[in-house]
Amino acid sequence: MQKAKILVDSREILSGIPDFLSLKADVEVKQLPVGDYILSHRVAVERKRAEDFLDSLVKKRIFEQITRLRDAYEKPILIIENEGLFSRNIDSRAIYGAIACILTDYDVSVIRTRDAEETASLIYAIATREQFKKKREVCLRGKKPGMSLHEWQRYIVEGLPNVSAVLAKRLLNHFGNVRGVMNASIQELQEVEGIGKKKAELINEVVEREWKEE
Repeated sequence: MQKAKILVDSREILSGIPDFLSLKADVEVKQLPVGDYILSHRVAVERKRAEDFLDSLVKKRIFEQITRLRDAYEKPILIIENEGLFSRNIDSRAIYGAIACILTDYDVSVIRTRDAEETASLIYAIATREQFKKKREVCLRGKKPGMSLHEWQRYIVEGLPNVSAVLAKRLLNHFGNVRGVMNASIQELQEVEGIGKKKAELINEVVEREWKEE
């Protein structure tokens, strides 16, 4: 019987969710560029325990993470796990306001679950629906429909190894276009802030290595 494939960020290993998922699905652990679980080319999940959600809200990181998720996938989902969402001395209006903002301003679905097992069950259900009923493939990076030329340029450069959205912009600003980035030598790549010798060598190897079917 064919199994659903789920890509899992390496930081999620200790959550217990990958263990639950592996009982039914084909789980592949990777360092994901965005999100915690990739279920198809259009669906990715960011999972946060209630305590982590509150931490990211206080430190004002949550909206940056949500923006990256929304920009990368057509159907982004935020799962808030556990019951401690109102356990701290944080005004409930601020919590509800943040969730309302994520839902309406960022157009990201927000779902609450009781525990890791329930989270895993939900993730599995979405993955099977996407992959078997809707026939959608799983890939490391999603893409939104109707992307602009500017977004496509950044998307291509972000596909290079260890190149974040920020680094992709730096590369494009430095070299002027996608071809300039791809044709850059190891030495030229190192002229860009954030690219050291090892990263430059890996990028160069990916670009220059002859393709051979696996």
